[in-house]
Amino acid sequence: QVQLVESGGGLVQPGGSLRLSCAASGSIFSITVMGWYRQAPGKERELVATVASDGSTKSKDTMKDRFTISRDNAKNTVYLQMNSLKPEDTAVYFCYAVIKSSPSQIIEHGYWGQGTQVTVSS
Repeated sequence: QVQLVESGGGLVQPGGSLRLSCAASGSIFSITVMGWYRQAPGKERELVATVASDGSTKSKDTMKDRFTISRDNAKNTVYLQMNSLKPEDTAVYFCYAVIKSSPSQIIEHGYWGQGTQVTVSS
């Protein structure tokens, strides 16, 4: 009933920039956390950045100087601005959100998007 749809991935040269978007749709009462993870081939999925409903953010220290997360609550959309991209940033980037679908829902559920490919290469 809830879907997360990512967009904005693609091929970019080292040092370039990309802006990822993720829009949540469906039955949504509130979104507690929304953000991004990534997974490269043969590696574990790792946190990129998340933003909570109060505006607080979390991100990996190795990415804080290059990646910026933002959120448009009215549109249930989260963005990831990625600058100074490096080949090691190549991965599938997954949107993630913790959502309560109705006021009567007891437990918030975590949802994953399908992922969008980011490739950094010359």
